Amino acid sequence: MLEKIKKKVAKMLEGRDPGHDFEHIMRVYRNAEFIGQKEGADMEILLAAVLLHDLVVYPKGSAKSAKSADDSADMAEKILRDYGWSKDRIDRTSYCIRTHSYSKRLVPSTLEGKILQDADRLDALGAIGIARTFSVGGSEKRAFYNPYDPFWHSRREPDDRQWTLDHFQAKLLKLQNSMHTQTAKAEAQERTAFMEYFIKQLKHEVRYE
Repeated sequence: MLEKIKKKVAKMLEGRDPGHDFEHIMRVYRNAEFIGQKEGADMEILLAAVLLHDLVVYPKGSAKSAKSADDSADMAEKILRDYGWSKDRIDRTSYCIRTHSYSKRLVPSTLEGKILQDADRLDALGAIGIARTFSVGGSEKRAFYNPYDPFWHSRREPDDRQWTLDHFQAKLLKLQNSMHTQTAKAEAQERTAFMEYFIKQLKHEVRYE
């Protein structure tokens, strides 16, 4: 069943931007497999939710952005009904999708929902997180950093709608504190340390003090 869903989603996401393409789904899938097996999750519910969690992704600046998770869940419910899933398992999968979004500030009540959040947020950290951040920033035509204060020495408020590097301060470096499972917490700390090193190296390369 998961293979059928995987093939369907791969087809649906053809041509998607690299920040939320099928490779993003598969990285989150592998994160979720790793965490879920250690934490004792219902793997079919968890992995179906992973595969279907980003069917709809509105641009960050769009008024519809906050609806991405709910619209993805609505589509997921229809797909799972077509595959003959029971209402209970559809509802459990849909719940994970509806509650995974960072912008909603929700803490899922189920283990599978918590792991989907953890697995998705891990893909925003580390080397891949850096790549995704600058990919999205480029697609939205944002400058790399504020030329007057790129590293927040003035304690200014980060503005990640203008400068991509500000997204690190506004969100990414805080994600490790939002992880639910011990498995994800350990991974998030390692990836965050790498991002902090990247910022330190960038500071050296742009000769900014």
